[in-house]
Amino acid sequence: MTIRLGDTAPDFEQDSSIGPLKFHEWAGNAWVVLFSHPADFTPVCTTELGLTAKLKPEFDKRNVKAIALSVDPAESHQNWIKDIEATQNTVVGFPIIADADRKVSTLYDMIHPEVSATATVRSLFVIDPNKKVRLTITYPMSTGRNFDEVLRVIDALQLTDGYTVATPGNWKDGDDVIIPLTVQDPEVLKQKYPKGYTAARPYLRVTPQPNK
Repeated sequence: MTIRLGDTAPDFEQDSSIGPLKFHEWAGNAWVVLFSHPADFTPVCTTELGLTAKLKPEFDKRNVKAIALSVDPAESHQNWIKDIEATQNTVVGFPIIADADRKVSTLYDMIHPEVSATATVRSLFVIDPNKKVRLTITYPMSTGRNFDEVLRVIDALQLTDGYTVATPGNWKDGDDVIIPLTVQDPEVLKQKYPKGYTAARPYLRVTPQPNK
């Protein structure tokens, strides 16, 4: 199954490190970062889960829940969590899906046979409170993810959901933003962008971030 931006994130029920979990019910009205790992007790994954655990205050500020997935059983996850907490000096406060039967991995196309026929690649999905997929990123097994980038994209998504703006390359929260080409009426421009804007070209109009 191929999941595209704007699709409804498939619901599922699966075992996890915190017991049986119904995905949509668990997600509630939060944003969700769902990300897969090739296997338990692997070095790159251990650092990634440690980073995610340490980012909990940042996720909480953005109404984001994290949930990981590996193809090992729940008992293995629970033992691995002890290692993560000991080596990364943190507390893992989010569930890890125990996808031993590959049900969720198949549903979300997380297994890429040319890389591994059994283990999941590093897939990551950002899902909004309406259960719509807003971002997909797939990393190779050998490359750990950049979670600062995940937070940056969530900031951009939440900003552009609330205001008629787009974000330029390398944008970070607080930087100037771009006025979309769909907005042309002068009165609408004054109303939506009271701080004004500069135009390097007619199609390239930059304005201060509206909620700052």
